[in-house]
Amino acid sequence: MSQGATPGDHLGPAKIIRVVHQALGLDGVLVIDNVARGPSIGGLRVAPDVTVEECARLARAMTFKNAAADLAHGGGKSVLRGDPRMPPERKEALLRAFAHALRHETDYIFGPDMGTDETCMGWISDEIGRAVALPAALGGIPLDELGATGFGLRHAAEVAGAAIGLELEGARTVVQGFGAVGIHAARFLAERGAVLVGASDSKATLTDQAGLDLAQLVATKRAGKSLADVPDARPGPVDAVIDVACDIWIPAARPDVITGDNVDRLQTRLVLQGANIPCTDDAERRLAERGVTVIPDFIANAGGVICAAMEYAGATRTAAFEAIGEKIRGNVEAVLARSRGRGVLPREAAVELAANRVREAMRHRRFGIF
Repeated sequence: MSQGATPGDHLGPAKIIRVVHQALGLDGVLVIDNVARGPSIGGLRVAPDVTVEECARLARAMTFKNAAADLAHGGGKSVLRGDPRMPPERKEALLRAFAHALRHETDYIFGPDMGTDETCMGWISDEIGRAVALPAALGGIPLDELGATGFGLRHAAEVAGAAIGLELEGARTVVQGFGAVGIHAARFLAERGAVLVGASDSKATLTDQAGLDLAQLVATKRAGKSLADVPDARPGPVDAVIDVACDIWIPAARPDVITGDNVDRLQTRLVLQGANIPCTDDAERRLAERGVTVIPDFIANAGGVICAAMEYAGATRTAAFEAIGEKIRGNVEAVLARSRGRGVLPREAAVELAANRVREAMRHRRFGIF
């Protein structure tokens, strides 16, 4: 796994652990960024090209996400190099081995991410007893099944839309990364009258300014197929999703999909970051210059970790979803007000809000980040 340039500052990382087992073909990394507010919660990502640097950036995003949501948890992230569509028995063996190797790292609580789901969390819980978003059969609140992150994105859209004069009824929406997060974001926004005019996955982009058949897209994906397999569809290239004119553009896949090289192709009024770190800093600055409002990842997509933290604390499903709406609406309002009042980017306002909470917690810790 490529090491890359691992970012670091006074907030963290507190710990970086690499796990390698040649015989099993296991290559993984855990980054515990900051646990001043409590044990870290962060997803386990499985992908063929993950790096230590990406893991560290995602761990920092979780530190800010948990702090911004005012959760009693710090930030961490784990990544495992491999094909997320590997046979289930192979994935189970790797995840159990990875979790077992990290069984004593009690400052980290596993959660689902790209390439992992509630079933995977069940394996890890069985192995070490430390995971969230468990299957309902194990007493968990299956956040991907219920769409906790997508539910939060809908609340972010409502608040941000009101702030910029954008009605959700009839709003044209594009989802880049039509998977666990993107599907539910599209579904919850459709309930408010938004129209899905573009969607992409790892194989294709589908567009229709009159509105795509959301039910058909969802059925195709849940059958284990690609958007390229949607009946009577005319699939375009994957990156064509950037060019679809819309009111709301939701990146819900990998990091850095919008960069300085392609940001000017984006034609939208509002970007809701459903994925973690989907836009580079220079891209966000360019969007702001063009008058596009961007709600940062750790503000907009915190529904999943809020749900996970509530599950960890023993809350009910109803209480978890009420907390998602309350916390995300409050944070979006606070970030946009601070952004306007100080003349800074929404991300700068969000980082300031979250970092202040982390630093305040660090004042009460003997060793700061620990």
